[in-house]
Amino acid sequence: MADSNFIDYVKILCRSGKGGAGSRHFYRAKYVPKGGPDGGDGGRGGHIILRGNSHMWTLLPLKYNRHVFAGNGQSGSGGRSFGKDGDDVIIDVPCGTVVFDAETGQYLAEVTYDGQELKLLRGGRGGLGNWHFKSSTNRTPRYAQPGEPAIEKSIILELKVLADVGLVGFPNAGKSTLLSAVSAAKPKIADYPFTTMEPQLGIVSYRDNRSFVMADIPGIIEGASEGKGLGLRFLRHIERNAVLLFMVPADADDIAKEYEILLNELAQFNPQLLDKHRILAISKSDMLDDELIEEIKKTLPDGIPHVFISSVTGQGITELKDVLWRAITDDSNRITASDAAHRDLDERHRVREEDEFIFQYVPTPEEEEAEAEDLQEISPDAWGEDFDYDDAEFDYGVNDPEDTEEKN
Repeated sequence: MADSNFIDYVKILCRSGKGGAGSRHFYRAKYVPKGGPDGGDGGRGGHIILRGNSHMWTLLPLKYNRHVFAGNGQSGSGGRSFGKDGDDVIIDVPCGTVVFDAETGQYLAEVTYDGQELKLLRGGRGGLGNWHFKSSTNRTPRYAQPGEPAIEKSIILELKVLADVGLVGFPNAGKSTLLSAVSAAKPKIADYPFTTMEPQLGIVSYRDNRSFVMADIPGIIEGASEGKGLGLRFLRHIERNAVLLFMVPADADDIAKEYEILLNELAQFNPQLLDKHRILAISKSDMLDDELIEEIKKTLPDGIPHVFISSVTGQGITELKDVLWRAITDDSNRITASDAAHRDLDERHRVREEDEFIFQYVPTPEEEEAEAEDLQEISPDAWGEDFDYDDAEFDYGVNDPEDTEEKN
């Protein structure tokens, strides 16, 4: 995954803008020696805003731009002049992006549709100028309000692809072959495990110009919840699916056992996935005759709709589309996003290499100003006497030929 352009998990550091300070100013003009306070308010700091973008499919741009800082508000000035607001920073993310607090793992927000904007971090409010504080008893307020400080937070962005049907199965179960047969998607297909290394999406055409989206994720194996194989990293992409299509090949030793193993791995990742509608597809059924199909039906789990399919010959594909469409449009299968997608981020769902990423320290504007003031306060005498470079002797690590001859 290091060389892939598909990035679905990234950690970034965000800092909103600091509010500008209010002005402590008094009006002065010819023949008006005591004009009264007229200090303006400071400008607000810039916001950090997330915006959904339907043309994006990966979080790759943020992997190389991990520091996102908004502009600070400017201070107010005389004549009740307000300071300029800080520049907002808009982060474009793919639809289906979920935001978590990197420190606690708490769910913060999600972006689900194109053009949706969410204020991730609010900029500090500008301080009030001294003209706000004048009263009948205080005609010359010699103070103003400082701006609110900036908010800094490290967050985790997690992308969950939006699809109607999610394919779940062991490696080499025929998931990618099915996706290529029912849609225009061209996933990589080969005769070895873990051919699919990243999620693939395909639009499946149905009757009367209708369609639905199918998602293929890398295969999972027994013990994936403990980190075996590719682990459970990509199961986040089926948390938003309305229907889960379990695929078990017809040549499996025990179809019911493999189905239970897959179901257990989903429960280890997120128990709420078991509330979704499930359909069992027995792939590679072109190897079976009618007698074997009847024998296998007796061993299948009860209460789960099943379809025998073959992506190569097209057997059962039309029937599978009908079953999937009925499940997608079933009102009893409407699961709100909060049921499965709004879980907090615990250790099982984290990506270690991203969580261990150490941000380069970037000083705040206040720290930069304080450092500049410290340098200005240093007098020339503090640097000592002038250094005479002409009389100085330097050792460059190269032997002088004359010294070498004298030593010899």
